[in-house]
Amino acid sequence: MKRLIEKGLMFGNLIRVDSPALVERYNRALHRLAGKRTGLTEFHIDISGYSYEIGEELGDHLYLNPGGVNRQFIILDTGQKSAPLLNAQFSTSRDILRRFIEDNEAKLFALTAQDAVAGELDNSVFEVTSPAKLFDIRKITVVADTTQSHVANARKLAQKIDTFQTKDDAWFDDVLIAEMIELAKQTGDVTRNPIDLARPTYEQGDFWTAHFGGIYVFRDVAHPAAITVRPRAEVGPMPIEAFDLTMRNGIATFLEMNDLVEPVIKARGVDGAAILRQKMDFILVDAATTLGLAVDGFDPRSLHRLAQKMGRNLPEEFLKLNALVRWALNGGKWPRIASDNPAYFYTLRARSDHPDRDLINQLLSELAPLDVRQLFITHKTAFYAAYRDWPEAKKDYVVDFLARDYAANKAGAREALFGGRPAPPAAAGRRPPKDDMIELVGPWGAVRR
Repeated sequence: MKRLIEKGLMFGNLIRVDSPALVERYNRALHRLAGKRTGLTEFHIDISGYSYEIGEELGDHLYLNPGGVNRQFIILDTGQKSAPLLNAQFSTSRDILRRFIEDNEAKLFALTAQDAVAGELDNSVFEVTSPAKLFDIRKITVVADTTQSHVANARKLAQKIDTFQTKDDAWFDDVLIAEMIELAKQTGDVTRNPIDLARPTYEQGDFWTAHFGGIYVFRDVAHPAAITVRPRAEVGPMPIEAFDLTMRNGIATFLEMNDLVEPVIKARGVDGAAILRQKMDFILVDAATTLGLAVDGFDPRSLHRLAQKMGRNLPEEFLKLNALVRWALNGGKWPRIASDNPAYFYTLRARSDHPDRDLINQLLSELAPLDVRQLFITHKTAFYAAYRDWPEAKKDYVVDFLARDYAANKAGAREALFGGRPAPPAAAGRRPPKDDMIELVGPWGAVRR
């Protein structure tokens, strides 16, 4: 993993905590949430305040996420909103934290000038003992305050001010006035500088969870389903239809019935042939390095010679994608690719206008894992797990490619691959008229059920 860290592809964009004042604020918040403290004088934190270094020190990487269900967080700086979320148990957690910080940025900026803000993503479920319990999680409420209870005290003061203004003879209530003065010493003038933090509630409809080996839950679509990474028989009962990753025809039918995907080669505003050619390079390098073949170089000419050298050893995915690229460039007969073909999911991407676009692309990355760029962008947990077992030559190629092609322009690369920002939920379901045969029956013909 060292080369990933050196290239900024792992533990990148974290917030450094190295001042005694910030370390002490962090410790107060950590003690309040978990009853623990760190002896480290410097460390790095993600958007939730989780630190890998502290996790190692405590021997507990779930120290801010007990049970992996109700994520706790510590905010020292509003700049955390741009940091990643490490050790995520739910795909929705980072977006909820980011939205909470952005929606309350001015208040959090004022609060964190003097103290840390500690809180929790509360979903009312305290443990997930079976996959069926995941379906009890629907709404996430963000509860937060400083370690010195500035928010709670501000609410109390606001209530007392309201009582003072509306109660008859409040001017003569010495106890009420004394309580207001004492609270104001801690909070300041809440009438001019309100510091109350709302308790927003966010819907968690479709999501991925790391629990039970990894499960994708799609329940806000016309035809709900869950997709498990582990074999379906090992996971247990669920209240909706479920597939595992080996049930490719069923998953393809689910994606098509709910209108969740589109063929890369037909996507508007992208060079579909170039994207598929890059996927072919990933597949080629994997096949060659797995066979132990010497790779002279990773430039286009060297990879072309490598493909010629491999000949009959070229994998099925490479050959099918090559046929599709030829069709895109030269026309001719449409290359039908069935859903049970290993190349099928490499040819798809999530609809760019779908509000769950990132979740769908993450699922596709598990169905087409040799596309290392998409795997890295959409599912870093799976990428790092796969990386550990790769041959050294493949590690060199992938790290160099990601550092050169992706890290240099992350936003541009994501837009080129997946499209612009997905539509908000209110726009979900809207699509242009279906005006050709590919739109009517799917990218490769009717999906086999």
